[in-house]
Amino acid sequence: MSESLKLSVVIPTYKRPDMLRRCLDALARQSLAPEYFEVIVADDGPDAATHDEVFDFQKQSAFAVHYVPVVQTQGPAGARNAGWKRARADIIAFTDDDTIPDGAWLEEGWKAFADPSVAALWGYIDVPLPAEPTDYEWDAAGLSRAEFATANCFCRRNILERTGGFDERFTAAWREDSDLYFSILECSKASHPPQKVQHVPSAVVVHPVRPASWGVSLRQQKKSLFNALLYKKHPRLYGEKIQAHPPWLYYGILLALLVLGGSLVFSIKPLAWLAFFVWLALTLRFLQKRLAHTSRQLKHICEMIVTSLVIPLLSIYWRLRGALHFRVLFL
Repeated sequence: MSESLKLSVVIPTYKRPDMLRRCLDALARQSLAPEYFEVIVADDGPDAATHDEVFDFQKQSAFAVHYVPVVQTQGPAGARNAGWKRARADIIAFTDDDTIPDGAWLEEGWKAFADPSVAALWGYIDVPLPAEPTDYEWDAAGLSRAEFATANCFCRRNILERTGGFDERFTAAWREDSDLYFSILECSKASHPPQKVQHVPSAVVVHPVRPASWGVSLRQQKKSLFNALLYKKHPRLYGEKIQAHPPWLYYGILLALLVLGGSLVFSIKPLAWLAFFVWLALTLRFLQKRLAHTSRQLKHICEMIVTSLVIPLLSIYWRLRGALHFRVLFL
């Protein structure tokens, strides 16, 4: 390893060469000298367009860029593991192919490791939003409030080795960063002397919200499956930092529908009407929560109405399927 090399940047990517190039161009504008860092692109495709984009960038890059095709795993967790294991520096920075790192990102992150007790850190993720965001955009903006999202985090190599890195059972881009964070917290607390994970808001990446097709929130419910795995591995931290209680609103909607269906089957009209009004009130409450901070354009309102009828049922389906798949009591 070169004595001047301080950081390795790992970028998992999947068939988005244009976004990847934008990210690489931002890394080329870093205030940290180019001989101090390298970039590893872990291609989860892998595909020819991404390969060609990386090698085209290499021709003009002042810093080392390595292309790692990932064929043994599926998902960003496996790609990140392939990336950091290929890295040469003792400090690993993670970001995503759809981010735009600020010019001082690497320098600000690296400076925090002057404190030897720091095992890992996360920076600030700036998610620009329009004046009237959609529900999807508002949800994506939650990254700006997230603790330790892999769009902007740094880890010492030894803490990755001690925790095993990312759990490759998280095959979607969901909860794999929380799992690593919780593992680092538990491992750091058990260290002698204890290590720490800290927030460095001056290390900034911009994360523009990508365009989404109609009904994207329905497809996103499948991610609930991985909540069960995270809960199984870290029940205490899951309750403290993710969700203290089951989604009772969703379960109330489901129960009301079940009672409504049973009442209709057995011709119990008063109970059927009661169940219907309970379902309607809970569903309207859910719809109101989704529209509280989002666009009031007619197209968006119509999408919210339709998807709000389905999301509670889909979410519970995937939660319970995750509980069965990962063999954990998880509601």
